Amino acid sequence: SCFLHGFDAEEDLVGSLASMSTNERIKAIQKLPETMRKKREIRNKVLKEITKKSRHRGAQPSCCTQCLQGAAVSFRRFRNTLSEYFHLLQIWHKTLKIIGAEFGTSVLSYFVFLKWLLNFNLFSFLINFGFITIPQFFAAEPNNLSFTGLELFTGAGYFQQTVLYYGFYTNATISKIENGPSYNMQLAYIFTVGIYFVICFLILLFSMAKSFYRNFVNPQAYSGKASKLLCTWDFNITNEKAVKLKQKNFSTQIKEDLTEVNKEVVDFSVMERVLRIAFHLLAWVASLGTAVAACTGVYFLSINNLELFMKGHRNDLENQAAMLVLPVTASLLNTLIPFFFSWLGHLERFQTPGQHVYVTITRNIILKMSIVGILCYYWLNIVATSESQCWETLIGQDIYRLVLVDFIFCLLGSFFGEFLRRIIGTTIFVSLGLPEFDIGRNVLDLIYAQTLTWIGILFSPLLPAIQMIAFFIVFFVKKVSLMRNCQPPRKVWRTAQMMTSFMFLLFCPSFLGVLSVIGVTFWRLKPSEGCGPFRGLSSMYAAVSEWIQVLESYTASKWVVWIYHNLITSELFFFILSSIVLIVTYLYWEIIQGRKTMTKRLRKQLIH
Repeated sequence: SCFLHGFDAEEDLVGSLASMSTNERIKAIQKLPETMRKKREIRNKVLKEITKKSRHRGAQPSCCTQCLQGAAVSFRRFRNTLSEYFHLLQIWHKTLKIIGAEFGTSVLSYFVFLKWLLNFNLFSFLINFGFITIPQFFAAEPNNLSFTGLELFTGAGYFQQTVLYYGFYTNATISKIENGPSYNMQLAYIFTVGIYFVICFLILLFSMAKSFYRNFVNPQAYSGKASKLLCTWDFNITNEKAVKLKQKNFSTQIKEDLTEVNKEVVDFSVMERVLRIAFHLLAWVASLGTAVAACTGVYFLSINNLELFMKGHRNDLENQAAMLVLPVTASLLNTLIPFFFSWLGHLERFQTPGQHVYVTITRNIILKMSIVGILCYYWLNIVATSESQCWETLIGQDIYRLVLVDFIFCLLGSFFGEFLRRIIGTTIFVSLGLPEFDIGRNVLDLIYAQTLTWIGILFSPLLPAIQMIAFFIVFFVKKVSLMRNCQPPRKVWRTAQMMTSFMFLLFCPSFLGVLSVIGVTFWRLKPSEGCGPFRGLSSMYAAVSEWIQVLESYTASKWVVWIYHNLITSELFFFILSSIVLIVTYLYWEIIQGRKTMTKRLRKQLIH
């Protein structure tokens, strides 16, 4: 009887679905609390029922109508199949779920950020390779240098005459067919890099705005306490492992929400507050002094690095190995000093783990961006004015070595900072226990690496491909180290705003600083006379000015000339544009504050 009742209920369901319109039927099937296989079966039965009704009515559709219906059904099935496998194709989807369930959203935010940067570099590589590197292959000259293997570490030697560096690219107009279409490498180089940074600017702004809205403007819509417990279980999950993982994930999220609600406010005496403030000030003095000392050492080593390069016998093994002194020293400072900052943070004993993480991130960003600033000053004011035949390639080689050595030290940091720390905490000093994953140090390593990649895109167009491979390896190394060497945070805490902070730090000071460096290089520095696509010009931007002069003789291109003279080179236009952006930002902020005030009033009314 139960079987017959279930069969009748399914027949009634199929009949009601068959009487609906196409859109209503699709939505109704999607909302059914059934497995995907069961939904497919119901959908097929509904289609058969519709076909029977149409035949029973004697309404035989035309051949054109049948073809259109068949194409629509095929397209719908194809779209449903893609949507089913889309989550499976998402890189590391299951890994991120496991990390979130085991270690919480604080550690998960690092891996989400790393995955986002990996996709970002993939986009960078595709743009540069498609519009700059591939056309250069048609005009490439043979490489007469020998490959010794040391070039993989120094970036010099054989690689100097490859598409890896700026100096190898031609300044000619590429054309494989006489009187056929041509490709202006100068314009392609400057427009590809310029448009790429504009797209990066828009992507970063959109990502920050989206994350800000989710976590600050309307956080209740994405992190409801009761709804998370009662209304968000996915009944389509039938696999036992998936069920356990989902339960653990919910458990961790609810613990984080409860910790945020039940914050303990510790009352300190006046003397304790004075001592804490004094210790915080002393820690800041020590951290800033360490950063200044590190920057001083990097500056003097960079001067020595230029002298080594300007010497003769550039392909000599000893001279090439000596070029690794600067990147090794900079990476060593960027690896060891953050451990010192983390130790200071533990001594300061912040009330919440979030305070510890944000203070550590602030100190690390001061250190790493100061070192990058010193290196940029050295490149733009000393290397660019040196007697080098191709100073752009020299800068590209420096950045290549910095990226490569920083990647190696990142892996060594996981070994010494987590693996050896676990050995010490479980065998020698058992009271220490397992280490926790240092979010602040690891996040700033990613931002530092991405900053170097952005600066190096102009001087080494294929650098994003190298960084993409590095991030791919770092993800797996950090994941294995996290699972085997680290323990979940002792104090569970919710980090809804963490991803927003990461995006903001990547935007400012990292991306805005890179735009300043690229702007100075484009507009103020004179390119090398003997290499690169801009050889012989007064500046890289002069290529655009010469192109506009050519367009002035063509009537069909007058609108491009007008935009250039009245918008691109107009200070008034950018002043008006900046004013509009500031006004819109102010109005948006006022709307946010108004929503927050209205939400507080509604809560008070509900409480009363």
